[in-house]
Amino acid sequence: MAPQQGQQQEQPPMDAARLRLRVVSAHLRPSAPAAGRGLDANPTAGEYAHVQGYSVVLPEKLQTGKWNVYRSARSPLRLINRFPENPDIGTLHDNFVYAVETFRDCRYLGTRIREDGMVGDYKWMTYGEASTSRTAIGSGLIHYGILEGARIGLYFINRPEWIIVDHACAAYSYVSVPLYDTLGPDAVQFIVNHATIEVIFCVPQTLSALLSFITQMPCVRLIVVVGGEDVKIPPTPANTGVQIITYSTLHNQGKMIPQPFRPPKPDDVATICYTSGTTGTPKGAVLSHENLIANVAGSSLDIKFYPSDVYISYLPLAHIYERANQVALLHYGVAIGFYQGDNLKLMDDLAALRSTVFSSVPRLYNRIYAAITNAVKESGGLKERLFHTAYNAKRQAILNGRNPSPMWDRLVFNKIKARLGGRVRLMTSGASPLSSDVMEFLRICFGGEVLEGYGMTETSCVISTTDIGDKLIGHVGSPNPSCEVKLVDVPEMNYTSEDQPYPRGEICARGPIIFRGYYKDEVQTREVIDEDGWLHTGDIGLWLPGGRLKIIDRKKNIFKLAQGEYIAPEKIENVYAKCKFIAQCFVYGDSFNSSLVAIVAVEPEVLKAWAASEGIQYEDLRQLCADPRARAAVLADMDSIGKEAQLRGFEFAKAVTLVAEPFTLENGLLTPTFKVKRPQAKAYFAKEISDMYAQLREAESAKPKL
Repeated sequence: MAPQQGQQQEQPPMDAARLRLRVVSAHLRPSAPAAGRGLDANPTAGEYAHVQGYSVVLPEKLQTGKWNVYRSARSPLRLINRFPENPDIGTLHDNFVYAVETFRDCRYLGTRIREDGMVGDYKWMTYGEASTSRTAIGSGLIHYGILEGARIGLYFINRPEWIIVDHACAAYSYVSVPLYDTLGPDAVQFIVNHATIEVIFCVPQTLSALLSFITQMPCVRLIVVVGGEDVKIPPTPANTGVQIITYSTLHNQGKMIPQPFRPPKPDDVATICYTSGTTGTPKGAVLSHENLIANVAGSSLDIKFYPSDVYISYLPLAHIYERANQVALLHYGVAIGFYQGDNLKLMDDLAALRSTVFSSVPRLYNRIYAAITNAVKESGGLKERLFHTAYNAKRQAILNGRNPSPMWDRLVFNKIKARLGGRVRLMTSGASPLSSDVMEFLRICFGGEVLEGYGMTETSCVISTTDIGDKLIGHVGSPNPSCEVKLVDVPEMNYTSEDQPYPRGEICARGPIIFRGYYKDEVQTREVIDEDGWLHTGDIGLWLPGGRLKIIDRKKNIFKLAQGEYIAPEKIENVYAKCKFIAQCFVYGDSFNSSLVAIVAVEPEVLKAWAASEGIQYEDLRQLCADPRARAAVLADMDSIGKEAQLRGFEFAKAVTLVAEPFTLENGLLTPTFKVKRPQAKAYFAKEISDMYAQLREAESAKPKL
């Protein structure tokens, strides 16, 4: 049989075997110490670059003489857009072909098998088997007449089929479009129509939701049900022209008639990732193959993976953080095991898989931190003293650049490490800031590298990440070698590049990782990418010594919660304005906390009437506002109003403080147009906000953990 298009490059068996041996043996030998910081001392480079430890500072324009552009010291004079050791890999398809040739018989995708109603060990698909399935699924789509460039929707949580379909899209030049439940069914319908998605892969649970509004999505031609049985597939809806088949049917049909690959070019669109946005409808970030390869290739200069590594996939594949992880792990032949689909069983999955690499978000790390510290407190006596002695001894050793005594691990920390399977050597955190005390705690208790990254969908994931070996915490490291970063003055917030002791401003990024724009939305694209190609993130940062970036604020009245969800507070305040008790409302949240809190200036007469009906005695309005029963009544009414308005779970205020004094121009809390001055309100009510979060944490820690 003639070789398929795109496979002509396959090496002879002996060469492939030698290549596999070389790659696999790489993790058995200690690597040589890294040579220098990547900047040679030659006169030309010296004229244009100034080294600041982890970063190098360059002038943005030679004519202006302003030295304000930071690049990674690992690649100061060239932005990385390919893997240095494999420059021929320009697309996701190339990356997969390379991985299959190199790691064909290695474990790739694993799921836990169920026997007699019990969950057992992981069962694995090799890289070679995944390659066969990728070809079958892509060929099956061609069989159903799906043309090159078509958008393919993925509407289910992490499992091997998600990855297989994504590889099929890359091999046959389709565009994958993740769909996910947290956006709600209205958003799914919007995305399907906006991106004119022709095929949707779903599971039986999401099929019923799709069919309830299938008539509103005329572009859909084929629905493929993953994990369903042919006998249970509902009939094709009348007058829609939609076919419904199972994944196994598509796979078998494609396997019978394999089609040659239709490899994409680096600048072709790989995926459209819709972000939840902050107001209105979701925005589709268009990412090319080059964008994703460049981002991962840049990170690979510092972060290394090996074929002996094992990774657990539980972060949503619909988000760019997990997508980029998958591209990187694939390149190095890592075994990827999937969680069962239930976060409450994640610790059980980790114990079975025994991951060596663990990527998560601050929300889970905070839970691990709380669970361990609570357990230590409850143990009391000798055990508690031993933990603190071990913790402080290990902390001092790390701060002084010494290797901690292995005795502390044997006595204390190995038991803690066992919670994540006992083998984790690398932990990464993203989506929102990880507090310094939790970062330090993870480094000491788990003993491996703990890295924090900063990025966004529009930059194909990582803009910056902490460098391996950097002991300083409370920052997000140096720029990804695939991009350059500068801070732009924000005078209305008093942030400038001239600030002392550290330059401050809006974080802007440029390079091969920057997205192609928002799908069918030139206006919003131009709002974030300027004429010089700089992406304006909306985040405020400052440069710490050593060329480390620290996030300190948000430019617009939009913020992220700890789990990564964006919040538009004005929208929520407008909903709560309908509450009878509320005269004015200030909703607050930040990326260190997973829930919102609210300050409410009450309607005095309404609150007094409620108190009278409840027989509650009080001396003045201030005393009534402080009464826990009044707070509970107002919060209950806010919850009721929020449900009517169909606020999403994370948009509800979880605690409220009642104040008798209204927000006014005189007390500095209102603008002349009677809008709440958010920075001033945050400062004015700092104690109340802090107290509410302390109470919420106390209530949360009282619940059983993990």
